[in-house]
Amino acid sequence: MLKIAVPNKGSLSEPAASLLRAAGYRGRRDPRDLVSFDPVAGVEFFYLRPRDIAVYVGAGTVDAGITGRDLLLDSGAAAIEHLALGFGASTFRFAAVAGQVDELEQIAGKRVATSYPVLVERYLEQNGVKPASVVRLDGAVESAIQLGVADVVADVVSTGTTLRAAGLEVFGEPILTSEAILIRRAELAGEMGAFEILVRRIQGVLVAQQYVLMDYDVPISAVERAVSITPGLESPTVSPLHNSMWVAVRAMVPRADTNDLMDQLYEVGARAILITEIHACRL
Repeated sequence: MLKIAVPNKGSLSEPAASLLRAAGYRGRRDPRDLVSFDPVAGVEFFYLRPRDIAVYVGAGTVDAGITGRDLLLDSGAAAIEHLALGFGASTFRFAAVAGQVDELEQIAGKRVATSYPVLVERYLEQNGVKPASVVRLDGAVESAIQLGVADVVADVVSTGTTLRAAGLEVFGEPILTSEAILIRRAELAGEMGAFEILVRRIQGVLVAQQYVLMDYDVPISAVERAVSITPGLESPTVSPLHNSMWVAVRAMVPRADTNDLMDQLYEVGARAILITEIHACRL
């Protein structure tokens, strides 16, 4: 039975659970449950702290898991990133009191506070910068400078509002761009088949989130121009209509482009242009 670790709390928890439900897996019914089974799919889910998931996967206690790329790299675990999942995006950066530290090199000899000490130490070492110390904090990193614990902080930045409220500003290049990822242990042996099914199911959901089905009617005289606008993945489906001068066309198109494509199709003569959601697919 394939063992999968799922975040039990935090910003990754609900998106991860929703992704697995969309992929056809039965999750836990009670949010207090630590383990749930899907006997039909042959999968056992373990609900763990996001920060611990990479450790369990790397140790081989579970076969795979969903966590953040930043958490995987900070753990130092021997787990492998297998698939980016497209949610939970974040940027990890340095920040300091405005005007006091402007460049990465100026961190040398200073104290750095962060919740990701392994990640920060590795980044500074790779860039030839030696801080006075790296102080590990579990939360409220932005307060470390004001409280006299550090001179610089390294933290996840989305809008930067929290840092600015603390009188800080980011500097230098991003340390890391992170998102939710599917990780696995190095050797899956007998569970590789079940893991491959998991990956195909998740990929089907991710593709479905990026595409929609577009249906429209178009005069035969405009078919070539219309299908050049919506070529689909391999080729669009073109079906005859009762009116022999028209055909119906169906194609998968990028969700983000739907309105622009509908405008273009209308201009070449297409009518009855419809959009249908895709819940899952296999390509």
